[in-house]
Amino acid sequence: MSQQKETANANHAAGHRERLRARFKKAGVDGVQDYELLELILFRAIPRRDVKPLAKELIATFGGFSQVIAAPVERLTEIKGISDNVAQELKIIQAAALKLTQARVLNRPVISSWNDLLSYCRAAMADEKTEMFRILFLDKKNILIADEVQQRGTVDHTPVYPREVVKRALELGASSIILVHNHPSGDPTPSKADVDMTNQIVRAAAALNIRVHDHLVIGHEHHASFKSLGLI
Repeated sequence: MSQQKETANANHAAGHRERLRARFKKAGVDGVQDYELLELILFRAIPRRDVKPLAKELIATFGGFSQVIAAPVERLTEIKGISDNVAQELKIIQAAALKLTQARVLNRPVISSWNDLLSYCRAAMADEKTEMFRILFLDKKNILIADEVQQRGTVDHTPVYPREVVKRALELGASSIILVHNHPSGDPTPSKADVDMTNQIVRAAAALNIRVHDHLVIGHEHHASFKSLGLI
């Protein structure tokens, strides 16, 4: 009976997988819920098990599909059923998503692709657990020529050195830059330290005819723009 039950469970799981794949094929991402999209990814890494409970547990633990994909490997493997191989499968999906959003902004005029730029910054930084400071380098036509993470810090602080920012801009031949960093707390409101650091970079850059277009602070759901806030 035990063997018959295992066979029945395996057949049920296989049928569920085929039905879910068929629904996704017909309707795309709008035809599945977040946990079901996660199931579709887990199918590849866990071929012979019902992964619906695991997918739901991951969503409940981390708060959503994007948060699961962005979670650190060490956090993911704390969940029973998530091996290193499964975690790496999720990180491959994250890397692919980031490449797709990056392709929409690299070598394109920033002004005409501003919403895509914000989407890319959110994908790259919104779910980071520590602060990350990146610089977007633009040429004379405001085309994005490089995107680099300059510093990584703690949960609430990243050391930034204006001289290094300007030096790198000169090396790349950039005419202007956009500063971007995240707030792991989720609140994108600029701190006094953020404002002071930005002012230092603006002054250092202006001395060499490099313009700071904006400083974006990325939170979990929202962002803050120094330009929109009148801080630049």
